[in-house]
Amino acid sequence: MTRIVFAGGGTGGHLYPGIAIARALVRADPSVEPFFIGAKRGIERAVLPTIEFPHLLLDLHPLYRTAVWNNAKTVAGLAASWRRMSALVREQRPALIVGTGGYAAGLALAYGVAHKIPIVQQAGDSVPGLTARVFSRWSREIYLNFPEAAAVLTAHHPGSLIDTGAPIEPPPSPRPDRGAARERWGFPRAGGHVLLVYGGSQGSLAINRVVAEWVGTALPDDLYVIWGTGRATYEEFKKCESSRVRVRDYLSPVADAYAATDLALARAGAMTTAELFAWGIPGVLVPLPTAAADHQTTNAVTLERAGAAVHVPQAQLSVERLDATVRKLLDSPAELQRLAAGAAARARPNAAAEIAQRILHLDATT
Repeated sequence: MTRIVFAGGGTGGHLYPGIAIARALVRADPSVEPFFIGAKRGIERAVLPTIEFPHLLLDLHPLYRTAVWNNAKTVAGLAASWRRMSALVREQRPALIVGTGGYAAGLALAYGVAHKIPIVQQAGDSVPGLTARVFSRWSREIYLNFPEAAAVLTAHHPGSLIDTGAPIEPPPSPRPDRGAARERWGFPRAGGHVLLVYGGSQGSLAINRVVAEWVGTALPDDLYVIWGTGRATYEEFKKCESSRVRVRDYLSPVADAYAATDLALARAGAMTTAELFAWGIPGVLVPLPTAAADHQTTNAVTLERAGAAVHVPQAQLSVERLDATVRKLLDSPAELQRLAAGAAARARPNAAAEIAQRILHLDATT
């Protein structure tokens, strides 16, 4: 078996791309053994035990920029995790390390550079994070969700920055029937539109509060809503359930929601937008303002300029702004179709398979 280590996490945007690539690798070459490394304090703690690949969770911490005294934990965690990484490599040296972002990726990529294990990266956002930028000069290849990210990365060699799009689990082929999908949510098979509200894997309290007021007072008559609140705030918003509003703590499998959806109100994370666009769903994007380097705002602005989405800053999100934006789109089928076409034009549903083939080629030539 050929072991390939995947390292990244903290958020779904730094974990799920690796899972999609790993599954594509195994489909292409069953002799590949993906192995995942993550942090005990990230989303990977809950997700990795549920998937089919072996994994190791390390006591890793971010750099604390304000509470700097906490960086003692960061240093101690790095030292202990470096030793665990050494033990893993002694057990079976990986052919390649794939970094997908976050501080868990930083440790593994640094180990790869120090011990001459080839590394590649998957860069999720239009403004790549610190890990991606630091290790770009040593990465054999970097797979970009946004071609705009190439402007801030240092290429290992000409051609090492590759525009693949985001690695996601592609929509099934043939696509599920839209009417049947709506019916499964308890909505009419035809007529009106379905709006998906999705603040990412952990939900968005800011979006949820506005949506809660909106669906209670101003929901358009011909609109149906699928609303993923996130588990932390589900108890607060589950009372908003009605015949036209379906409230869930977590959308799994999210494909059941995508199949029924005409328009989404969502964060502007790279994986969220990639999945929406693969399904041809335009978005009203409300970027998370506290995201590193405000990269979600850059994502949203980029996608609005590409004609694939509408950007609404969180500071401007209100019941009135949300209602006006949605009604304008519903009242203009041509505009909604234009956005859907723009979304489809940005879609790269086969990105995971393309990245897998490139990794296999790298492994064969290393």
